[in-house]
Amino acid sequence: MSRFTDEFTRLVKETGLNIFRLTEIKDGVPTTVRFCETNRCNDSYSVAKAFVVTAIGLCADRGLLSVDEKLTDIFPEYGSVIKDEHWRGATVHNALTHRLGLPGGYLDIDALPASQFGSDFLKYVFETKLDCAPGEERKYTDAAFYLLGRVAEKKSGIPLDRFLWEHLLTPLGFAEAAWSTCPLGHPMGATGLYIDTADMAKLGQLYLDGGVWNGQRIISKEWVDTVLEREYEFHWNGAHTAYGKGGMFGQNLTVIPGKNRVVAWHGYVTDGDLGALHRFVETYES
Repeated sequence: MSRFTDEFTRLVKETGLNIFRLTEIKDGVPTTVRFCETNRCNDSYSVAKAFVVTAIGLCADRGLLSVDEKLTDIFPEYGSVIKDEHWRGATVHNALTHRLGLPGGYLDIDALPASQFGSDFLKYVFETKLDCAPGEERKYTDAAFYLLGRVAEKKSGIPLDRFLWEHLLTPLGFAEAAWSTCPLGHPMGATGLYIDTADMAKLGQLYLDGGVWNGQRIISKEWVDTVLEREYEFHWNGAHTAYGKGGMFGQNLTVIPGKNRVVAWHGYVTDGDLGALHRFVETYES
């Protein structure tokens, strides 16, 4: 264990927060700590969205799409079900920034039974009347990232999870992964990604290193810069010293560039001062 993981462990015990497993990557060296016995892979909830962002970047790097493309141009087969003409202006960028105009919390299988949305989730989404025109307001939804997962599938020609196994998870040496799907078998994208904490941390290290992993270029530096400038799911803290992505029940992936450190954890936190962990991670001096 490192000094960081020792002190993090002490803080977890003091706060009583239900953290399962922690991984720190410091100067490229990983350290993992278990706080309780769990399955190796756990639900990362909305941290999954950062993997979808990366899939979109992989497609963009290959010239398969532009973030300015309109969703209705990508899915012309759903044109007949659209009831709100505002959909005609919605772009990939709008989805990446949760500015589609959909109601907040839309298509959330973590809160509602998936069977509630019918068999064709894409049809269900495109039939929806928007609350406002795309680009006007930010309303966080899982629907945006289900759509983006389908965009990556449409552009690459293979399902999102297979595409990421080929171009991201295998190169990064992931041990195992599984993704919840809609009734038609498409990965949810927004949530439901079951991975090892040590593997989740690897995505943060990839962004910290500008898209390079063990000397191999995985994603372009241009895409990494775009993600961090536009905050495509990786959001900076107030001091602009750390960025990361969280998930329901306290999942976390944080990158601290100035300390050359990545921190990830899985857990199940429903109460308590989770902010204490984030403050510790973002301000730890060693």
